Amino acid sequence: MRLMLRLFLTALFLFPAAALADTPEIGQPAPAFSVQDISGQTQSLARYKGSVVVMEWSNPGCPFVRKHYGSGNMQSLQRTAREKGVVWLTVNSSAPGKQGNMTVEQAKNWVAEMKASPSAYILDAKGTLGRLYGAKATPHMFVIDPSGRLAYAGAIDDKPSFDQGDVKTADNYVMDAVNALLAGKPVAVASTRAYGCSVKYED
Repeated sequence: MRLMLRLFLTALFLFPAAALADTPEIGQPAPAFSVQDISGQTQSLARYKGSVVVMEWSNPGCPFVRKHYGSGNMQSLQRTAREKGVVWLTVNSSAPGKQGNMTVEQAKNWVAEMKASPSAYILDAKGTLGRLYGAKATPHMFVIDPSGRLAYAGAIDDKPSFDQGDVKTADNYVMDAVNALLAGKPVAVASTRAYGCSVKYED
């Protein structure tokens, strides 16, 4: 019964497959952008050329996001990646009036409360950045190599549930990609289907 409930709820929250166009092509230059983060700093892909960049689409109200933050998994990934010299950009594309939308102050408070440590947190209320990358789910993850090419896009791991216990046994595709790039090796799994809540874009 518990398994059936989990499967039902997972299906309920998974994003619709045709919600957006396809994500940018693996191996091709990642879409360029220049946006302001919640600290008032300009974040651009060009700024981080020469570094591995992780982009994480987030929505604090989504149970799949809460799975990774409630377990401390996302915060641990952020710290580990940044200790390796990786840039981690968290993006919230929830529109006004939609689940997960926050003001700058609310976002700052949430980051502090979660003890999150991205390099920057970006509010994308108009969905411009999300649509540019074809972000469909929260979380939807992208890893960009030092030359600025998209090296991975898709799910955070291979456990599409919101059970916090699953993070312990999951294969984390994001860190697999990060570690491969830092070691100068090809990314073994470069594309997967992201799981989670649909990104709450404006209508």
